[in-house]
Amino acid sequence: MNQNPTIAGIQQIGIGVPDVHEAFKWYRQHFGMDIPVFEEAAEANLMLPYTGGKPHQRHAILAINMKGGGGFEIWQYTSRTPQPPAFTLQIGDLGFFCARIKTTHVKETYEFLKAKKVNLITGLTKDAGGNDTFYLRDPWNNLFQIVKSNSWFGKGTLLTGGPEGFTIGVTDIERSKKFYADILGYDTVLYDKEDIFEDFKNLPGGTNKTRRVLLKHSKPREGAFSRLLGESKIELVKVLDRTPQKIFDNRFWGDQGFIHVCFDITNQPAMKQLCAEKGSPYTVDSGEKFDMGEAAGHFSYIEDPDGALIEFVETKKIPIMKKLGWYLDLRKRDARKPLPDWMLKALKFNRVKDSAPVK
Repeated sequence: MNQNPTIAGIQQIGIGVPDVHEAFKWYRQHFGMDIPVFEEAAEANLMLPYTGGKPHQRHAILAINMKGGGGFEIWQYTSRTPQPPAFTLQIGDLGFFCARIKTTHVKETYEFLKAKKVNLITGLTKDAGGNDTFYLRDPWNNLFQIVKSNSWFGKGTLLTGGPEGFTIGVTDIERSKKFYADILGYDTVLYDKEDIFEDFKNLPGGTNKTRRVLLKHSKPREGAFSRLLGESKIELVKVLDRTPQKIFDNRFWGDQGFIHVCFDITNQPAMKQLCAEKGSPYTVDSGEKFDMGEAAGHFSYIEDPDGALIEFVETKKIPIMKKLGWYLDLRKRDARKPLPDWMLKALKFNRVKDSAPVK
């Protein structure tokens, strides 16, 4: 076994929604997240520290985009009503505020979503690094930023790929920079600026002064899914002239909103040791065997310095072509070596089609 853990990339972002199937349809039609890796209704009985100490029933779908990037774990409570935030989330509030969705063409994506009558929060604007961008909300009030990327894998149905990261509200930039560098490898600063930013102005709290730090990883990601998941970035935001609130204050993990960011890793024991050494011990550990219906793996959670939940999944089994019963057992291969492109591209045969052309 490798002595050190490896990270293949952002495997998925968790999104708590009130209707999992309606959300899956919206995400595939607007973002091209049209390939379900698994779908399962079951009891979430291992997240008790974050679900009021009680297990709850849930229905989840993990959907990916063949163009690359992370997936969406679309997650719905079925034993309780998922709760939205009790207050209007503002820039700098603590936790996952906005998901970064990558595209090949920002302007063309803007025109496409505008024609689809999506809730566009801004027009075309520039981010703190001078790059074209814009923001939108899905029907459940989740905020997404569209960003240009040069990290791609296969062919999808739309211009967009999957998520390439998050904007995260923090209380202490330097402390959070160290956390995201030491454990997750985001060790390179692309920009570090203080201002009232143009692209934030139409967002709640966007006229407050903030410090923004965009981070990327200097080392290429390694592992079975590294080519599919691609490069990723994390933006840290600290609001400088108001006191931020915790996004999931007085709510459960799984309630409405961005519930976690998940990294695909190898060597859970080594990752557990690293996190403990860095002062971020595991708060949840599923153990060696955990089935998600059609997929299986070993998952764990830690908290970032402000309590945002980071998940690690060591994938053991995934379905490649469900109709033919082809399931890939990842325990029988070199954990650091990427899977052949042709093998992952076979996932396209599981695509849920909505009569969209392939691009």
